[in-house]
Amino acid sequence: MYKGKKVIVVLPAYRAALTLEQTYREIPFDLVDEVVLVDDRSPDNTVEVARQLGIKHIVIHEVNRGYGGNQKSCYDKALELGGDIVVMLHPDYQYTPKLLVSMIALIGNEVYPVVFGSRILGKGALKGGMPMYKYIANRLLTLTQNILMGQKLSEYHTGYRAYSGEVLRSVDYNRLSDDFVFDNQIVGQIFWKGYEVAEITCPTKYFDEASSINFSRSVTYGLGVLHVSWRYFLARTGIMGWELLGKR
Repeated sequence: MYKGKKVIVVLPAYRAALTLEQTYREIPFDLVDEVVLVDDRSPDNTVEVARQLGIKHIVIHEVNRGYGGNQKSCYDKALELGGDIVVMLHPDYQYTPKLLVSMIALIGNEVYPVVFGSRILGKGALKGGMPMYKYIANRLLTLTQNILMGQKLSEYHTGYRAYSGEVLRSVDYNRLSDDFVFDNQIVGQIFWKGYEVAEITCPTKYFDEASSINFSRSVTYGLGVLHVSWRYFLARTGIMGWELLGKR
């Protein structure tokens, strides 16, 4: 618990057998009450490793639902367990669990309802091995999104995110995409509801076992991001109404 608030860490897992234990061991269990792992039909022994580690709450998808679909199951379970603070931590060890303390504190002290770990603040992205083309695409997409959405985030594309339970209950995330663009659709919903997002500097690591999407999937993701941002711009300028984004 953190100041009477139940803290749940969710692990959206796919092929995480080699990195799950290292990630799990660094979670600050003096603050974290529960860990939820959702396995998206991994072809390796991710579930077996999770059970060996003693993770109690394991959700197994019978079919691969995609990154967004995995998050939906994570948040459904976290809210079912009564989570007041829910942090998504990738079990591939690309993001350090050592930032959990700061992310939890910002929400637990009611400073911000949402916290992102930004790879772009500071020099974490390139120093950690982010490919140059991904770094440039990240910066260009983020600039475009800030202009269209009227915000000032340093990065919209981080996978390290913490939410208050109130935020997750107020956005109908289950109607969003099951694919990677889910991350940006939920950001649009958060801003539309009037919530603010804090960012903290986050070092990152790129290595063979870390999850990543290929170039063609990256292009599809980028187009989806632009669609979300354009829809948001049209709504905030009154050209058209804002409707909850459906699946794409």
